Amino acid sequence: MPHAHPPFIVAIPARYGSTRLPAKPLRAIGGVPMVVRVARRALQAGASQVVVAVDDPRIADALAGQGVEVCMTRTDHASGSDRLAECALHYGWADDHIVVNLQGDEPFAPAAGIREVARALADDDAPMSTLATPIEDAHELFDPNVVKLVRSAQGRALYFSRAPMPWARDAFAADRATLPAEVPFLRHIGIYAYRAGFLKRYATLTRTPLEQAESLEQLRVMEHGHAIAVRLTPEPFPPGIDTEADLERAERWLAQQ
Repeated sequence: MPHAHPPFIVAIPARYGSTRLPAKPLRAIGGVPMVVRVARRALQAGASQVVVAVDDPRIADALAGQGVEVCMTRTDHASGSDRLAECALHYGWADDHIVVNLQGDEPFAPAAGIREVARALADDDAPMSTLATPIEDAHELFDPNVVKLVRSAQGRALYFSRAPMPWARDAFAADRATLPAEVPFLRHIGIYAYRAGFLKRYATLTRTPLEQAESLEQLRVMEHGHAIAVRLTPEPFPPGIDTEADLERAERWLAQQ
């Protein structure tokens, strides 16, 4: 049966020492370590290879027997993308291979979304792709923890920000509690695909002023002049897990499924 999607690798950065949730990859949801749930999602999506980039043998032990590869990486990487660049060098992935960066705290990432970000890259000559979803309520638009993006008519990112954007001047002058229906407000979903050659190059890019101001690593790519293709996710991504409260919410969400 032919592939309905381009072949792709899923690489999952999993760091042991999260500040807000210590030992995060090993925290259990429904009795299963978070990193194991993420790895299973990658396998369900049909990845040709699933690699978990770890910095601690305890994470490697938790993944034993799951049918995925574990790549031990340095402990001092600044970002998940830097960690995956080390993996790309380790495995010698061909420059044109599509590598999906699935965050280690996305235990419920839909398989359709993982495939879609790979397809977005295959359909575009940008070196990197990501996903977005429409923002429906004003509270979300004005929340600095929600990353917003605007994109061009060709579906490429113009900017990412924690600030509300685009600014609906006339509508917001009258009322900021409701969103005008005709404005394309989009929330960024933190899943990326890169060509392996660009992933290796990414790690050599110097940090940039906008990246540091907004604390958004994807801005480094744009500030250095590279394009990012953006597609809408075909299925919702339940929120990722950063805190104890998120973990409790995930347990409740799982119980309802």
